[in-house]
Amino acid sequence: MRFQDDKLAPPDDLSNIVKQVRDRTPARLLTGRSGAAYRTNTQLDLREAHAAARDAVRAELNLTSDLGDVFVSKWNLFEVSSQARNKDEYLLRPDLGRHLNKQSHSELTACCATGRDLQIIIGDGLSVTAVAKQVPQLLPLLYRTAKTRGWSLGEVFVIRHCRVGILNEIGELLSPKVAVLLIGERPGLATAESLSAYMAYRPKASDTDANRNLISNIHARGVSLPQAASRILDFAAAMMKAQNSGFELREELPPVIRPEIV
Repeated sequence: MRFQDDKLAPPDDLSNIVKQVRDRTPARLLTGRSGAAYRTNTQLDLREAHAAARDAVRAELNLTSDLGDVFVSKWNLFEVSSQARNKDEYLLRPDLGRHLNKQSHSELTACCATGRDLQIIIGDGLSVTAVAKQVPQLLPLLYRTAKTRGWSLGEVFVIRHCRVGILNEIGELLSPKVAVLLIGERPGLATAESLSAYMAYRPKASDTDANRNLISNIHARGVSLPQAASRILDFAAAMMKAQNSGFELREELPPVIRPEIV
């Protein structure tokens, strides 16, 4: 905060500072209060955000309504499932979301090529809202740029009731160099539209979280879609070069220049 002659800046300057702070984060900072409580507008905003988060978690993915007929047809998307039989079981038994059911094993073996450079998978995860919002724009960016790099790509498919650990089974079945799982993040009160990209080099059954890398917060006020596509593919290239992934491989990012608050 700026001082003038040992006094606080005048109210108009304070309002400008508050605006600049709020513009830099989706967090609810400096919202004011009424007595010891939030103001009514803040309370209503929090309740709306909480309802959106609950809806995102509880919703069942529908390829046609969530991604659109044109998108599904263009990418020949098909759906397989984890061992979780419904949303309740998925939420109560995370272990079931890490394994494909028997029918899905057979479908992937029949429909997907093996040994590709890059295998992209779409998982509903904990936010169908995020998948519906981000994937239709992100997938074409990834595919187009990967092709310009001369990489071979596997068939894109969707996994219902999906957890991150399912990457291990995808690796065992399809043997890609790099597997990328685009999956809905656990929603918070800032946004329910945040997508994550979990990545692994030649994932296998014995892998743990330590063998994977993550690019998260892909949404309008976080990592933009063009930034996400570039970071995912640059990281995939680094994995192919190092022939490794996980904690031993770090993402090289350009320095961030942040504007000063005045």
